[in-house]
Amino acid sequence: MMEANEAQELHEHAEHAAHDGTMRPVAFTMSLLAVLVAITTVLGHRTHTEAVLFQNKATDQWNEYQAKKIRSYNTSLESQLLGVVSLADKDKAAKALKENADHEAKWAQEFKEEQDKATELENEVKLAEARGSRFDLGEALLEIGLVVTSVTLLTRSRIYWYFGIAFAVAGVASAVLAYLVR
Repeated sequence: MMEANEAQELHEHAEHAAHDGTMRPVAFTMSLLAVLVAITTVLGHRTHTEAVLFQNKATDQWNEYQAKKIRSYNTSLESQLLGVVSLADKDKAAKALKENADHEAKWAQEFKEEQDKATELENEVKLAEARGSRFDLGEALLEIGLVVTSVTLLTRSRIYWYFGIAFAVAGVASAVLAYLVR
């Protein structure tokens, strides 16, 4: 990521070049690229934050799934224990076994739902990370384009301006492709 002092230095070069009429398009390009870098950086940061939030939700969902699994396992053990020991109150034991069977049937359905929710959230994490990577690549290419374009001001050779524009186009394409990731 470009430091504030580097951006200021490039801005000063652009201002100086703006006074030289032949370099005005280069200075304008640099200003435009600086704006595009800023926008792409913000979009990338937001996308990475979104990935972290989805990851937290997925972790919470898996924790809920695991808690229900443990509860189900404990209930199953209790049912097995009630089935092998002799109890004075057989009706109470039968009622407890029935309740445990009902709970386990209900939880069996919930396990699938919890697992599906967690898996869906993990897919959202992967999607957000893929988008974030595209934004990161776009940001890097735009920054390279900005720096290469600024070399035009130092050398007065327009070839660097064209190379900078090429990097910038690739950077914009990468950022736009982030929205096409599915």
